[in-house]
Amino acid sequence: MKPIRNSCKAVIVQDGKLLLTKNRDQFGEAYLFPGGGQEHSEPLSEAVYRECLEELGAEVIVKDIIHIREYIGRNHEFAEWDSDYHQVEFYFECELKNPTMKLEGGAVPDPNQIGIEWVALEELEDIRLYPGKLGRIIRDRIQASVYIGDVN
Repeated sequence: MKPIRNSCKAVIVQDGKLLLTKNRDQFGEAYLFPGGGQEHSEPLSEAVYRECLEELGAEVIVKDIIHIREYIGRNHEFAEWDSDYHQVEFYFECELKNPTMKLEGGAVPDPNQIGIEWVALEELEDIRLYPGKLGRIIRDRIQASVYIGDVN
């Protein structure tokens, strides 16, 4: 059994748009919140800052944790590939340190990452976003609890 993995994610909303990484898998394009795994002895806030540099090529101002999500692989659509995978994701509200800079992506993107994209909040239902429930919470400004559980 694999150990539980911590992952830190950035929620960056600017001018009615959400900044996401664009990825390609065997089913086509999918969108993810920027971020990734926490390294040993690395504070969560430093992990999300580092991951944004790697994936977005941008420095961010890390604010508070706004949501915590669990991903338990056996409960999701890709269970046949990652049934033994368990990750706890910490979603931080962030803002770009330089909100007017042109974003072209970072120097160390994830293997399936093909770009970054600002997606209008009202268009989040039109894309394959993981987790989609968090996109709906952000879009609809729902007052959700911090812990949102093992959701799609």
